[in-house]
Amino acid sequence: MDEKTAARLLEINRVFYSRFGAAFAATRRRVQPGVRRVLDSLPDEGAWLDLGCGSGALAAEWLARGRKSTYTGLDFSAELLAEAARSAPGVAFLQADLADPGWAQPFQAGAYRGALAFAVLHHIPSHALRVRILRQVGALLGENGWFVHSEWQFQNAPKLVGRIQPWSAAGVDEADVEAGDTLLDWRFAMPGQAEQTGLRYVHLFTLAELAALAAEAGFSVAGTFESDGHGGRLSLYQVWEKEGPATKARRG
Repeated sequence: MDEKTAARLLEINRVFYSRFGAAFAATRRRVQPGVRRVLDSLPDEGAWLDLGCGSGALAAEWLARGRKSTYTGLDFSAELLAEAARSAPGVAFLQADLADPGWAQPFQAGAYRGALAFAVLHHIPSHALRVRILRQVGALLGENGWFVHSEWQFQNAPKLVGRIQPWSAAGVDEADVEAGDTLLDWRFAMPGQAEQTGLRYVHLFTLAELAALAAEAGFSVAGTFESDGHGGRLSLYQVWEKEGPATKARRG
């Protein structure tokens, strides 16, 4: 994918969250079952980054559980960060755009026990940009650091499949996007108001693609499970471990 197309796909999502941030936050106040499962198994030690923290539902759950580990939430959307600050007072939230090459500069290399990215990577266009971001994440993690993430498997939800739109709706040439790239619409109606519609870019990952991406970025896949939505198959969760002497020694 060329840089112009990647920039256009990023812009689609920036416009969406700028226009619909408050309404979107109203639909995302509940922590997903898969995220709860992750939290149940997450080491309660060290510092953690939540990449794409959104409206703060995870931060509020982090506080409610009385976790001793520290939490910092990052998101590019000022609208969602404002909602997050209301949802989890006292938590550190920072505005940062993962597509910006310098997003990781404020953070100390090797200082984090882990990073979380729930429903984030599927909004990052182009293989090259994903690899760059994931390598930056790896540089922030200490040895054997965890990267835990989830991606939509919208092909398992007929309602979402029905919202797939032609690329022409966003002024994008289908020949310029990568396999798995998809344009979905989003619909929301406030009480007493007409329904509003927005467009979002989403990438549909396969297990083989994620495994190759992990290896290229310096991680090994330590665990995989499906959860969320009707039938428990709307999201694919993975735990990646940063490659280092200890992980290589365990594999022999």
